[in-house]
Order: sequence, then structure tokens, then C-alpha cells
Amino acid sequence: MSKRILSVGFMSLAFSTLVSFGSALAQERTITVASTTSTEQSGLFGHLLPRFTAASGVAVKVVAVGTGQALDIGRRGDADVVFVHDKVAEEKFLGEGFGVKRFDVMYNDFVVIGPKADPARIAGAKDVAESLRKIAEAKAAFVSRGDRSGTHEAELRLWKVAGVDLAAVKGDWYREIGQGMGAALNMASSSNAYLISDRGTWLAFKNRGELAILTEGDKQLFNQYGVMLVNPAKHSGVKAKDGQAFIDWLISAAGQAAITDYKVGGEQLFFTSTTN
Repeated sequence: MSKRILSVGFMSLAFSTLVSFGSALAQERTITVASTTSTEQSGLFGHLLPRFTAASGVAVKVVAVGTGQALDIGRRGDADVVFVHDKVAEEKFLGEGFGVKRFDVMYNDFVVIGPKADPARIAGAKDVAESLRKIAEAKAAFVSRGDRSGTHEAELRLWKVAGVDLAAVKGDWYREIGQGMGAALNMASSSNAYLISDRGTWLAFKNRGELAILTEGDKQLFNQYGVMLVNPAKHSGVKAKDGQAFIDWLISAAGQAAITDYKVGGEQLFFTSTTN
């Protein structure tokens, strides 16, 4: 075998090794974000993540579940960042030492969706408590996510504000499905039921059937999203540097502009929080 062939073979082997090493490095620059079905199913992540990766070189894997489940993933150390929307639960997560610091990122609102026939007669109402009381009194079909999500927790708080004791009054009309926002909307659409949805997922939802927004605009429907780095002191595997880079980008001028720019059918889905 000639020296030239040996040399070419050695160079090919070296190049292959470098490519493999480079690929391994690229794979290492991936973070896991535990987030909500609303940020995923609204299409927001499809808009944001390519922009963040282009700016940072860090890829993002999203685990989209309810807020309660997302925080549990963070507690186990199976995510680097949590990006959710239940401030009470988020502050508990921080208080337990599982998060480093919480940042407001964006907000939108919840809306009460229902069939256009509106058997509970809540169309146009601005008082969400009154709307829920009417739904309960009419025993009109209502779909609850029932999944410990931020939306589910908000729904439960709103029933309490309305003075409705779900344990005492719920029956076949109240359907807990234990699934995400998209599945809840599909169920409501197929059964002409009421439900509470975040506005972002509703605007992105296509299978509306006879559903429409019937109650909106109450300040109690405000929906704030926050982001936290999972505490690397609790879990040494947390990719703190790249995770914090994602958080810093979300709350930066570039990240906030990308959130503002995301629209469906010309409507803005999320509004930015710039007070951090």
C-alpha cells in the first residue's frame, strides 16, 4: 500500500472523527424546557425557538404538559427550564428551592367559550363569576381539563370566586378529561359544551364548530406566564448556562419583540412583560 493511500486514509479517518466530535458538541448544546400545552399548541414555540437557536446555537426540546406536570418535571431535574402560567404554583416551586429566580415573560387572558346556542345565556357577559354560576345552574355541558394545568387551576379558582361548590353540584354536565387545551377544545366542539381556554390556543384552534367566545374582559381572567431556571444546586445535570441564555433571550428586547410579532389571523396572541 502506498504512502499516499495511507495518508489519504488517515486524513479521512481524522476528518470523520472531527465531524463526529463536532456533532457531539452540537448535540450537547440542547436544553429541555418543560412548558404548557398552550405555548405549544398556540404555535408560539414554532415561532420563537428557531429564532433563539439561530441567535445562540442552542437547540430547545419542549415537553408540553400542564403547568403542574411541568413543575413536577422540574422538581425531578428532568428539565433545565420551566415556562408556565400559574404564579401561585410557580412561587411554591421557588420556595421549595427548585427554581433559581422567576421572570415574567408575557401574558394574555382566559376566555369562556361556549356553543352559539348558549343554553346558559352568558353571551356578552363581562363578569366571569356570574357566567359560571349560570352554567352551573343550567347544568349546561362544561369541559374541564382536569389536568393540574395553569388553565385548570385558574378554572378551579374561578368556580370558588363564583361561589359554586363543584363537589356538591357537579354531575354528568361537568366533564373532566385530564388532557391538554387542544383536546379540551376538540371535546367542547364535538359536544357543544362550555369551557375556559387561554385566548392564544383558542385563536390558533381550527376545529371550532359551533363554539364562540361568550365571556371575556373580566380582570380575573388575566393570564401571566413566567419562566424559571431549574436550580442546579438541586440537580447537577441542569444545563444552567444554556438554560439561562434561553431565559435571558426571552426577556430581552429581541425575545420580547419576537413574542409581540407572533400573530394568528392578524391577531396578537401574547403581550410582553417588560418589568423584570
